[in-house]
Amino acid sequence: MSTTEIIIVLIAGLVSGFVNVVGGGGSLISMPALIFMGLPSAVANGTNRVALMVQSLVAIGYFRNKGYFYPKLSAIFGIPAVLGSIVGAKFAISLSDDMFNKILAIVMIVVAVLVIVRPEKRFLNMGEIGENLSKPRLILASLAFFGVGFYGGFIQAGVGFIIIAAMALITGMSLVKINSIKVSVTIIYIFASLLVFVLSGKVDWVLGIVLSLGNAVGAYFGSMFSVSKGDKWIRIFLVVSVVLMSAKLLGVHKLIGF
Repeated sequence: MSTTEIIIVLIAGLVSGFVNVVGGGGSLISMPALIFMGLPSAVANGTNRVALMVQSLVAIGYFRNKGYFYPKLSAIFGIPAVLGSIVGAKFAISLSDDMFNKILAIVMIVVAVLVIVRPEKRFLNMGEIGENLSKPRLILASLAFFGVGFYGGFIQAGVGFIIIAAMALITGMSLVKINSIKVSVTIIYIFASLLVFVLSGKVDWVLGIVLSLGNAVGAYFGSMFSVSKGDKWIRIFLVVSVVLMSAKLLGVHKLIGF
């Protein structure tokens, strides 16, 4: 592995960590970057999860220190999410690079739209239901987390928007509670899906560690930026980047002669 490749991954991690904190959807940057470096799509997918694990661990520590930690609900929702993530990860590994890249490109465009529109905001502040959910809500939320786990195990990019919208609609919890449960459940199913990629030999640990370092630095600066500047311009940057990378994944540059 060349020094140039390490620098590219470090920068990709820095940008994705920054974007994750400021606007969300950082994997829309990091995973395509790994693919463009020549990694098989499954290896890029698995390697990206190393950084996501580190990021989730940091987030859990933050919420726990602030008093927002719900182990019971996290465990309940974590079980179906793990099952879904294992199925999703195996499905991702089974696809050819060409098929996965095309699906990823389409998903990236959809998630980029969600980053701008933020439809999950419509479901927030609908009235606090609380942590003690009724049985029907608990069952519905668990089913939703199986779907979340499948998507997370398959691609992961933008899953936070899906979790927030689903939990706000089903449970009526506050955004802070939802985010706390989100990071707890996320680390559970990411660990499970990461194991699937590891056991299949689809993780580049060196690049994963480098990506994690960049991610941590980017998240730090993103935290400072979000407080002082807001996220409007970073959303524009993310959408432009996603459109360009999606076009490359779909081979549009070949069609127009570039």
